[in-house]
Amino acid sequence: MTDITTSPPGPATADVPEYPMPRAAGCPFDPPPGLRQVAAEAPITKVRWWDGSTPWLVTDYHDERSLLADPRLSADTSYPQFPGLTPGYMENHRHGRPFIRMDDPEHARLRQVVAPWFSVKRAEALRPAIQGIVDGLIDELLAGPKPVELVEAFALVVPSLVLCKLLGVPYDDHRFFQENTALFNQRDASPEQGVQAGQELLGYMDRLVGARLADPGDDLMSEVARRVKAGELSREEAAQTGALLLRGGHDTTAMMIALSTLALLQNPEQLAILRETDDAAIIAGAVEELLRYLTIVQFGLPRVAPEDIEAGGQVIGAGEGVLVSLNIANRNPAIFAGPDRLDICRDARGHVAFGFGVHQCLGQNLARVELQVVYGTLYRRIPTLKLATDLAKIPFKDNSLNYGVDELPVTW
Repeated sequence: MTDITTSPPGPATADVPEYPMPRAAGCPFDPPPGLRQVAAEAPITKVRWWDGSTPWLVTDYHDERSLLADPRLSADTSYPQFPGLTPGYMENHRHGRPFIRMDDPEHARLRQVVAPWFSVKRAEALRPAIQGIVDGLIDELLAGPKPVELVEAFALVVPSLVLCKLLGVPYDDHRFFQENTALFNQRDASPEQGVQAGQELLGYMDRLVGARLADPGDDLMSEVARRVKAGELSREEAAQTGALLLRGGHDTTAMMIALSTLALLQNPEQLAILRETDDAAIIAGAVEELLRYLTIVQFGLPRVAPEDIEAGGQVIGAGEGVLVSLNIANRNPAIFAGPDRLDICRDARGHVAFGFGVHQCLGQNLARVELQVVYGTLYRRIPTLKLATDLAKIPFKDNSLNYGVDELPVTW
């Protein structure tokens, strides 16, 4: 195993653009103009990352799918030039890695423990419970005062309640894991802040594993604890798996709920389609299109090449870092006609918002069901939903791994 090191800063050369690039003012749903320019010039190019390193940035849809499916491209953060997403992110991995930061066969061994809990069948079985959660929260919104801050009152609550039910985490602890997840995902948090947030979550899940070893239930973490007792997992692996699911299972869906709502409010003709339909196929299609259009994983997927790999007319050298930009691939006009137009009736199922290959998002089936229930319920039950402030005053998460909004004041 290679020790994690940070690549030394290189010279500030004009021909290596800084990444990520800022979004254009007034265009919060579109990829940055600088990213579009880079993609137009070359499908794979060098960029300068936050730590001064110069990983390859992949922007072409076909190259991205090819590379993400290539077993030669590694997700292992222990390689020296792996492009760490945040300073705290890399420091946390000195203390242990979750399975998404491993390669097969270790990745597959750990993933298969929890994968059945995120199957299509399991996600569908949760649909009635998710519908009950969404309806209950909307009842509370309608009975309470206006305006409402939708992130805190609804968007964060839905996936957090679902995740707690699935994992066996007490919902009373939601502020703890929401706040630490937000800090863990912040690019401008200090390494110390990021490490503390990561270790707080890891310690929390380790204690939960201990509790389930002593008193198992019928939740996912009880199954993980059973594997520990059977000698199939170490307790550290169990805690790392739990912390990964806790971090990844609520923030992404919450940001999709809030950002989708804002995007639909800015596209009233698209919102009207959802508001007026109960067709499950139209609602499911809207989920795929909003995933494509918004692509909240805004800085891309980090990888490293343990050996030379040729792609997009370039040779990615052995040991070099790679960033796979999902949001620009999902705006490729050769794949999606009029890609900058939100069209919930298009077939957007080929998008890469969940990644691609063996590391594709584990929770995508559950996320789809949650979003289908929200999109099929919220706008029909509150048909006059509207912003309670100007778009220019909405605070966007430009420095978080998952793009979204900090607040979304709405009324009706």
